Amino acid sequence: MTTVWITIAALAVGTFAAKATGTLVLGTRELPQRALQVTALLAPALLAGLVIYETFGTDDGLAVDARAAGLAAAILAMLAKAPMIVVMLVAAAVAAGVRAFS
Repeated sequence: MTTVWITIAALAVGTFAAKATGTLVLGTRELPQRALQVTALLAPALLAGLVIYETFGTDDGLAVDARAAGLAAAILAMLAKAPMIVVMLVAAAVAAGVRAFS
């Protein structure tokens, strides 16, 4: 078994344990409104952090390359209210174009 599969299995078990623990601890009680608000904002904040890390992070520090151009194109396509498939295709085309010409 490779390290990747061990990591995936550990994350799956950890996710299941976290969900089961929450159910066992809270039971039928409702979460406070503040906790619900924090939970609702957690996933988008985590996803934004991962996107920024994967776009600009390298082994040497920060880098602005074709990935940044693709991200900028995706943001512009989203602001133009394009469908998600169009956003992905625009981002991929711009990143590929920048890589082809640089």
